[in-house]
Amino acid sequence: MAPSLVSNVRPATVPTSRNAAPAAPTVERLGEWQLLDCLASNELATTYEARHVDAPSDAPASYVVKVAVCGAGSDPRPAAVIAREAEVGTTVSHPHLVPVLAAQTHRPPYYVVQPRLQGSTAEALFGATARPPLGVAVWIVRQAAEALEALYRHGWMHADVKPANIFVSREGHATLLDLGFARRLRGGETLVDRRVCGTPGYIAPELFTSRGQADIRSDIYALGVTLYEMITGRRPLVGRGLPQLAVAHLTARPDDLCAVCPHAPESLGRLVAEMLAKEPLRRPHTPGELIERLTRIEITTLADRAAA
Repeated sequence: MAPSLVSNVRPATVPTSRNAAPAAPTVERLGEWQLLDCLASNELATTYEARHVDAPSDAPASYVVKVAVCGAGSDPRPAAVIAREAEVGTTVSHPHLVPVLAAQTHRPPYYVVQPRLQGSTAEALFGATARPPLGVAVWIVRQAAEALEALYRHGWMHADVKPANIFVSREGHATLLDLGFARRLRGGETLVDRRVCGTPGYIAPELFTSRGQADIRSDIYALGVTLYEMITGRRPLVGRGLPQLAVAHLTARPDDLCAVCPHAPESLGRLVAEMLAKEPLRRPHTPGELIERLTRIEITTLADRAAA
């Protein structure tokens, strides 16, 4: 087994809701999948660990099944989010992007099946008291940028990049999760495309304006917030509630990364500042450009990573 490069990883699975506690364990069959413990639940979906019905009863749960919450109401969002995750996850394949192995989207119950990942999210791993070495942070974010590049090449943006959606194995392999809110970069809007794009604290400035247009540079901004937070232990901009956050992202200038983290190379400080630029035109234009610059910085921080 490869040595652990992220020493404080706690076992976990695919994404859990930040606010909702897992429901009581349940055992039932859904298509070809035996549902076991509930891992997470929110207003849109419930996620279970699962195994194939043909597997032995003592076999490990190697899959997760995300099931749309479809109650008596007529809310179309849960089914739409599952359909979007299935569409993106079955057509865009990349080692750093969570795949969808099976799905049912044409009739209820709507669900997707994904592999059960071992590790934890960057949010759970790297808080204010457990920050990764700088080289590890750059490495993880570069892997997430590769997942964004795969989406971009297929005409998508992720639309909800944040530490909670980056899953890290014990060996440091990063996987970008949660494709349910991915947006088409070209083409007509759907129900999913019309939602506010992102999570408060990571939303790009242009999306707080009435004429704001999301594109891949909005994802690059969110990844810049993520990288800044992983390195410093705090987000570059904060506010009490969405209105104050909007003002901060639109007008406030974050503290320079190298001032907060003096051992960070100047090249990284410049790159993060560009990723967090208010104007999309001042950010790296594509994930490919971002990957090239992160890779150069990653090479200079290899010793830092090796010491982790």
